[in-house]
Order: sequence, then C-alpha cells, then structure tokens
Amino acid sequence: MSSSLNVPIIGYHRSPLSQKFGIPRQPNLVAVPSVIQMVNPFNTAAAFVGLEDFSHLWISWQTHHNKAQANFRPQVRPPRLGGNSKVGVFATRSTYRPSQLGLSVVKLIGVEATSHGVIVHISGADMVDGTPIIDIKPYVAYSDALPNAVSGFAPDKPNSKPVIMSSSARQQFARLISQDRDKNSLSKTKSLTPLYPEDIDIISRLIAQDPRPAYRQSEIDSIFVMRYKYLDISFKMNAEGCLEVIKLCEIV
Repeated sequence: MSSSLNVPIIGYHRSPLSQKFGIPRQPNLVAVPSVIQMVNPFNTAAAFVGLEDFSHLWISWQTHHNKAQANFRPQVRPPRLGGNSKVGVFATRSTYRPSQLGLSVVKLIGVEATSHGVIVHISGADMVDGTPIIDIKPYVAYSDALPNAVSGFAPDKPNSKPVIMSSSARQQFARLISQDRDKNSLSKTKSLTPLYPEDIDIISRLIAQDPRPAYRQSEIDSIFVMRYKYLDISFKMNAEGCLEVIKLCEIV
C-alpha cells in the first residue's frame, strides 16, 4: 500500500500577511480579509453555484512554508502551554504535521467571477499569502458546531494584550493611507495591497494576539517585526505590559 497521496491544488490564498510571523494561531481570531484565487481547471463559476448560501467554509490547505520532515517527530510544543511542555502532535493543530495539511473554518464574504476567473473573498483565515488550497467545503452548523465539545488544553480563546501606537507611527499610517487613497481613487474594487483606514484596527488586533514566541513574551523593549502588506511594522512590549507599535518601514 502506498504511504503517500497526491492531491490537486485548486487555488492559492492571497493575503496581506506574507510571512508566518503575525499569522493568527487559530482561524477567526482576527477578521483579516483575504481571497482565494482559483486555478484551472477549477477556475469556473459553475463550481461555486450555491456556495453563497453558506456563511462559512472549511478550507483544506498545504503548510507550504514548513518542509516535510524526513523523520517523524511525535511531539511538539504548543504556544498555549508556554512553548515548553510537549504533547503529541495529533493532540495539537500545529502546522508541523506528517501530512503538511491544514484545516480552517473561515467566513465567506462572497464569490466574484472576473475575466480572469473566480475569486473567493473570505475573512478570518490563519494562512499566509501564497498558501496552496486543496479543497473548499461549506460549513454546516447543525453537524459541524458541537457546543458540548471539550477542547483539552485550549478551552478558551487566548487573551489579547493591549496595543498602543506611538505618535510617529500614527502619523506614518495617516500619510500612507492618504497617499494610497489618492493613487486608487478611481478603483472600484479594493486591492489587498494599498492601505485603508481599517488596516490600522486589523494590525492592532493581530499584534494584540502577541505573535512573539511564547518563551519570549516576558521580554521588555525587545523589538519584533511583523510584515503586513508593504510594511514592516516594529513593535515591543513596554514596562506596563502593553505592546507598542513604534515604527513602520516600507518594503522596497
């Protein structure tokens, strides 16, 4: 019997988050808008008839940033346990898995048929830009939502941290948003690339999840950088325990 299985890639995820650092550790913790661009022969509107009657989707995807492990590692260190305690890989949702497959529930915003094919607009994905998509299925509440389910070492969503922005960072955001608005004033459809006023709230919510490694989350004044769209966003934790956005750098 074969120990491997080939599956088709039906599309690619396009997101303002192009690096793993900053990606929410679970879906729907932050309502980041993104899209799935379908590829041939799956790039046909007929395949999506009826999908917009559902509010949420199951997305199967490939953890393409994680290389396949030559040797199976049976245990991992979940961030929810501080990054120190080990548990079995099959007792976690770690992306370091034998199959390199991920599974996420996301909110469906809409299905758009363009001259170049089908684009599925979603929100709340925990996938990086460029993630290969393996399958899309509708989320069915009566069978998929189990209110009495037990969630082991992660019974509740993680607490978010307070986030503040330096005055210089706010000024940089305002300048860039105004600059992008002038450039795209004639566009009817929002791109994932320009900055919009709502991006400030999304960025704050992403940082509030504290993407820093669990073993470094007590560090004061250490600088971390999260990439969002065309910006590298520097932040640190101050002495009061707030995560502070201190600087924006445009990616050249």
